[in-house]
Amino acid sequence: MNKFSLICFALLAALSASAQDRQPSNIHLTKLSNGLEVLVLEDNSVPLVTVEIAVKNGSFTESPEYNGLSHLYEHMFFKANKDIPSQEKYLERIQELGISFNGTTNTERVNYFFTLGSDEVTEGLQFLNSAIRYPLFLEKEMKNENPVVDGEFQRAESSPFFPLFNKFDHKMWGDLYSRKNVIGDHNIILTCTTEKMKVIKDKYYYPNNSILVVAGNIKNDDILKKVTAIFGDWKAADFDPIQKWPIPEIKPLNPADSLSFVVTSPNARVPALEIAWHGPDTRNDIKNTLVADVFSYILSQKNSKFQKSLVDQGYALNLSINYLTQKYVGPIQLFMIPNPAKFEESFKVLKQQIDQFDSPDYYTDEQIETAKIKLANGEKYSSEVTSEYIHTLTFWWASASLPYYFNYVNEINKITRADLNAYVQKYIKGKPCVKGLLLNAEQQKTLNVKNVDALFN
Repeated sequence: MNKFSLICFALLAALSASAQDRQPSNIHLTKLSNGLEVLVLEDNSVPLVTVEIAVKNGSFTESPEYNGLSHLYEHMFFKANKDIPSQEKYLERIQELGISFNGTTNTERVNYFFTLGSDEVTEGLQFLNSAIRYPLFLEKEMKNENPVVDGEFQRAESSPFFPLFNKFDHKMWGDLYSRKNVIGDHNIILTCTTEKMKVIKDKYYYPNNSILVVAGNIKNDDILKKVTAIFGDWKAADFDPIQKWPIPEIKPLNPADSLSFVVTSPNARVPALEIAWHGPDTRNDIKNTLVADVFSYILSQKNSKFQKSLVDQGYALNLSINYLTQKYVGPIQLFMIPNPAKFEESFKVLKQQIDQFDSPDYYTDEQIETAKIKLANGEKYSSEVTSEYIHTLTFWWASASLPYYFNYVNEINKITRADLNAYVQKYIKGKPCVKGLLLNAEQQKTLNVKNVDALFN
């Protein structure tokens, strides 16, 4: 273990220890003997219960020949299984139990969830158990579902911004594009076989790669007995899937590569600029994942120097900067709709602003403290609706850890101006980035744009 790893380990240990005190008193964490993590959230405000299971699967586990199949798997989850012989019977059972259900797929997590009356929690757990452990992947149902999932892809393609985002992601992630491309590949989705679904199940769908969350009008002790009885004999893998099939490390952006581009689309009504940097992740730089949130929040506020200089002065019609917390390289993304009437000037003003990101007076002390307060309030607000809040919990379980999340507000409050400046200097200012500009053919001709980098000079 090198010095850097020791520092990260020490920080993680500190977070885990302190987070135990900050874990809400109505949340209970247990791990069954087969490795299944169980989180019970007691909330008796309404007589409902939401049951969610999340798996560390998603595009980050997908090589090109599997790109988009974690999402297809999510759809097949709601089909026939050993206990329910067809999708029709599955939907009938949904009706009988009064279940509201859905699932989502993102880069580092796939989750499935049901909400039903709290008196039917046992039936809901059994329903979930059958779906997660015994899917049949019937060929007929696969053929019906392939175009449904591909249809979601086609809807994404219909966005005027799709040509920009798609080419941008290829530049950002290089030959590991599939690891960040949740929507997938048309041909891979449409030609998927039941064998490929079984490969995914055999790689990732184990209790020791999953978390079960039960939330609502329940008691922890009672739920643990039910969960142990129903899921306790789910056989654990004798391996860690992420260790057995390691996620390839994304190479740093190389300034020698062609990182800037102009793309045209007949659907583009206004120019659109995207710039992105490889940011911190929760495996290698926990502190800066938190700093990134504070920094992005400050610059997104209307009273920030960033917004005032570009939006209030009429250089940009829309402007944002965001960071996505990830376990495998979180992107820092800046998006701007330049005002066509001040097109060339907008890029120069944007460059001036980026150059000042670490200036002593770029944000006030009040803006820093306000960002911390607003982020903390946002976390409190997200917990208001229990059936939605558990999706937040499983996101952090997959992309960071639950101790990280429970300690989030406390760690945010420690961030200083020096931390913000250090973050800018480490990840943004002068660092390699991808720049993409979307135009329609007429705009490109009128504005005579051939090189994005030239606009910043």
